[in-house]
Amino acid sequence: MRWFWKWYLWSEDWKVEGSFPYHLKKMVIIVAPHTHWKDFILGVAVRSAYRFTYVKFLGKQELFKPPFGFIFRWLGGTPVDRRNNNNLVEAVVQKFNDSESLVIALSPEGTRKKVEKLRTGFYHIARQAGVPIMMVGFDFKNHKVIFDEPFMTTENEAADFERITNFYRPIEGKIPEQGLMHF
Repeated sequence: MRWFWKWYLWSEDWKVEGSFPYHLKKMVIIVAPHTHWKDFILGVAVRSAYRFTYVKFLGKQELFKPPFGFIFRWLGGTPVDRRNNNNLVEAVVQKFNDSESLVIALSPEGTRKKVEKLRTGFYHIARQAGVPIMMVGFDFKNHKVIFDEPFMTTENEAADFERITNFYRPIEGKIPEQGLMHF
């Protein structure tokens, strides 16, 4: 499949900017802007083509229902119930604590719709687990997948979120008006 995904990225003229930190055994990856279902295909393509298929992802539980739910599980997905407060942060932190190696990707918006602010679960997972956050941008305007340098959360949550929004603000998603440029 790696060669298929490499061909797909080449045929769609996607380029990668930055590099993936293969040396990190634990990390939370946030991928944005998430505005279209094609974001998932692009993520699978990059993950396979660049050989970091060990990266798991969190996705809405509706994706994991029959008849195609098994595909999302096979690809490394874990369903998330977004409607209930079910201690998801604590559960994922525990997974990090119990694992020697765990890299999880998710969308900081939590949806493909336009949001007025990012969700904070990813941030609290990284902070409580003591793992870095890496930002990845899907820039559909310039056909670039942008990897930023991983960073550790600080004592200043507002400054950390300013860093995150500054990274994503210029990146244009598949549906630009639903992106993060208004932050």
